[in-house]
Amino acid sequence: MADPLSYRDAGVDIDAGDALVEAIKPFARRTLRPEVLAGIGGFGALCRIPRKYRQPVLVSGTDGVGTKLKLAFALGRHDTVGIDLVAMSVNDVLVQGAEPLFFLDYFACGKLDTRVAAQVVKGIARGCELAGCALIGGETAEMPGMYPEGEYDLAGFCVGVVERRGIVTGKSIRPGDVLLGLASSGAHSNGYSLIRRILERARPPAAMLDALMAPTRIYVRPMLKLMRAVTVKGMAHITGGGLVGNVPRTLPRGTRAVIRGDAWPRPALFRWLQEQGGVAEPEMHRVFNCGIGMVAVVAAADARRAAAKLRALGETVYEIGTVEKGKGEADAIVV
Repeated sequence: MADPLSYRDAGVDIDAGDALVEAIKPFARRTLRPEVLAGIGGFGALCRIPRKYRQPVLVSGTDGVGTKLKLAFALGRHDTVGIDLVAMSVNDVLVQGAEPLFFLDYFACGKLDTRVAAQVVKGIARGCELAGCALIGGETAEMPGMYPEGEYDLAGFCVGVVERRGIVTGKSIRPGDVLLGLASSGAHSNGYSLIRRILERARPPAAMLDALMAPTRIYVRPMLKLMRAVTVKGMAHITGGGLVGNVPRTLPRGTRAVIRGDAWPRPALFRWLQEQGGVAEPEMHRVFNCGIGMVAVVAAADARRAAAKLRALGETVYEIGTVEKGKGEADAIVV
């Protein structure tokens, strides 16, 4: 008779999974909000809607980190990709005017390395702290044979809440309104398939690798404060598709955004990528954020006050363009 088999013999270590849950509980605990009724450990996580909302509307978002993870594996840097994971969802929820309420993560691997996984989840918790939302639960899946050794994948899920009358739709945007661009911290989590091809051609200096691994900037706290001080007509999170692909998503039909490419200094990272990859200028604006991670649309009369408010909150802000009358579907150009 064959020797009896265990789940560990099949490649799944239940004890390691339990140890990870215990290791990450202190990180998650620091993110909890008063509305959280039950956090990590249950089959489901419970959270009230904050009492301050009279007509609350829930806003949800989900995303991953993409092939930036391949760079993290190659460099052995796992402490900031969790911030990227949170940022990609909370920034998306934010553009509807919503306050991120809670976040869940999904960590999948072939063989669980609790040390690496703890670094990743610690980063997720840090991202939640920066966004003011609770890390309320998640899932760790150990699936032998599904992933190469030493690799994992991440997905994140965010739920936010906004007062119904406070939903930011972009419908009130008119010609003459101003586009304010908030500086990015780097390439964020987009364009890394192209970046990795460029890295096959050119060896970057250490400082450039640091820039490539810089976590996505989280704009939640300053933008929520700005919305309490100034009417923000529209917002665009500059992710895949760059400025030309994302700004039109907040514009009403019959308008276009004219963005001045010289209105902000292009960070050294993007100059290096363009030079080493021979990337055409239109392609740069279609793939990368090129130094602008979030765009806010405000009335011209509010632009100076809005920019000053954001700068006082620690953001680097540029007046990058204006809204003009267009034809048909909304679009954007960089000039």
